[in-house]
Amino acid sequence: MAGRLAENVLHFARVLRASGIPIGTDKVMDAVRILPTCGLAQRSDWHATLAALFLTRHEQQALFDEAFERFWRDPAIEERLRALLLPKVQGRTPHSAAGGRLAEALFPTTRPARQTEEPPEVTVDATLTFSASERLRTVDFERMTAAEWAEARQVASRLQLPVPEVRMRRHEPSARGATIDLAATLRRMGRSGGEITALARRRPAMRAPPLVVLCDISGSMHRYTRMFLHFLHALTRDRERVTTFVFGTRLTPVTRPLRDRDVDEALARVGASVADWAGGTRIGACLREFNFRWARRLLAQNACVILVSDGLDRDDAEGLAAEMQRLHRSCRTLLWLNPLLRYEGFEPRASGIASMLPHVDAFLPMHNLASLEDLGRQLARGASRSAFRAGRAPRLAA
Repeated sequence: MAGRLAENVLHFARVLRASGIPIGTDKVMDAVRILPTCGLAQRSDWHATLAALFLTRHEQQALFDEAFERFWRDPAIEERLRALLLPKVQGRTPHSAAGGRLAEALFPTTRPARQTEEPPEVTVDATLTFSASERLRTVDFERMTAAEWAEARQVASRLQLPVPEVRMRRHEPSARGATIDLAATLRRMGRSGGEITALARRRPAMRAPPLVVLCDISGSMHRYTRMFLHFLHALTRDRERVTTFVFGTRLTPVTRPLRDRDVDEALARVGASVADWAGGTRIGACLREFNFRWARRLLAQNACVILVSDGLDRDDAEGLAAEMQRLHRSCRTLLWLNPLLRYEGFEPRASGIASMLPHVDAFLPMHNLASLEDLGRQLARGASRSAFRAGRAPRLAA
């Protein structure tokens, strides 16, 4: 082991990097230099040293522990990995606690060898089976492999959000309008020498209301928010008056970065402008900042607000209910997207969730592509506040 220390540490770092933990060459060189000093006899010392060097966030600990147990338990790991590269019948790797990304990094699949003879034609009964695209709609974002994640990003960028139009105070010309436009009629009379030729009519103008999105970027929401930002990137470039904020311990507007033409560059700019990504959550403080700094200018025209969060607040939830009530009164519709609704037995027992739930018009899941499609249907249908006034916000499953 000591003679091949550098090779083994480099291989382990590549597995972690493929699983989603960013590890540079400098950390690998530090590990090779420091491990002999800390000692190689105790497995716990080996684990603690590599964790201190490779990990930068607390959320990466579970993935690192599983990778460490899998990688260092068998001395013949390289021989087994080489054997896996041989042609074989391909199957789906079972998902692990890390969502399948670690299994994909440890055991990469390869294309089967090209057959020299044409295989015999086989007829398969496809009754009660599902296509790959149909199955992808129901896969949880947290459990997607790298290939599924890339495909889901493309599908999310093509989804549409049909926000219903609302009646405005202003009017617009209409040949079949119910109201006579007196000013336009008098102008026609002036052009025709004072004779009434035809009455000008008008109707109330219809326009899609502004859309304001508040996205939670805490550690528990990291993967869900990233997928939803791909959806928002296409929505921001396709519609007018879409404003996006992200919040963790502070509130950050990210509308301008999301207007970039390339989605990868847009999300890179968003990540560079946010200092509290994948950290803690202070929902009450961030909503208070939005209500006092942004609500008056953004919610003045019957805006629709979408809140994306799991409702797990680090601070006391005492002032959270008041801020949610203020936000709800300032907008036309308040929708709450929560990935915890993917669990059948979900109950709002957390203090933050219990404080927020009475002040929303619809409580929807947001954990797969099917839930994003359902969001568009709910907005097109329009959310009613009557169900909420009865004492409980509607819970609508995907």
